[in-house]
Amino acid sequence: MTQQNRNRVEWKTGVWLNPPQSFREEGQMLKVAPEKGRDFWKKTLYGFEFEDGPALLTSWDRNTAVEVTFQLGSFTDLYDQAGLLLYHGPGQWIKTGIEINDGIPQLATVVTDGYSDWSLAAVPEWIGEEVTLRASIMKDAVIIRARSNQHPWRTIRVARFPYETGNHAGPFTCSPTRDGFEVTFTRWEFTAPDEDLHIDPPVEG
Repeated sequence: MTQQNRNRVEWKTGVWLNPPQSFREEGQMLKVAPEKGRDFWKKTLYGFEFEDGPALLTSWDRNTAVEVTFQLGSFTDLYDQAGLLLYHGPGQWIKTGIEINDGIPQLATVVTDGYSDWSLAAVPEWIGEEVTLRASIMKDAVIIRARSNQHPWRTIRVARFPYETGNHAGPFTCSPTRDGFEVTFTRWEFTAPDEDLHIDPPVEG
């Protein structure tokens, strides 16, 4: 796919669902520092409920795929996390990205419909790289994929996401356990949806 087939989202066009502690644009990058203690989680296992993490969202047409790219250099502590939030409404959302757990980066996805679940896949070989998360809807499901600048696409989750309208998507970050975490996002785009579950989408550029 050529670059002109992609629609880059300007950071300033997004609307914050819960503003972060701070954010600033540097060239084409967006640097975001989340406030300690905020997160997205509903009930399961822990009993607590959080829906106060910062996410920069815009309307998401289910006939497009959405991609968010960010750098991993600042990820060091337990639960440092960033990626892509797919948001239909309170208690109906999916967050997917990289999260530090057991001392290494993990591809983490939390699917929530009243209650949350959590899946993890370790990617220690991605330390310090630039990572892209991608979501594309097929029928009543969303296909979630991830890659780094040195590693190809991996399909990490197929999850129910049946909402026809009222969907929003964009970058998110949380820092449940520490102050001083800052994430550099480098790209936010809408592009053509996946053609098939078993066919990798193209890479931008």
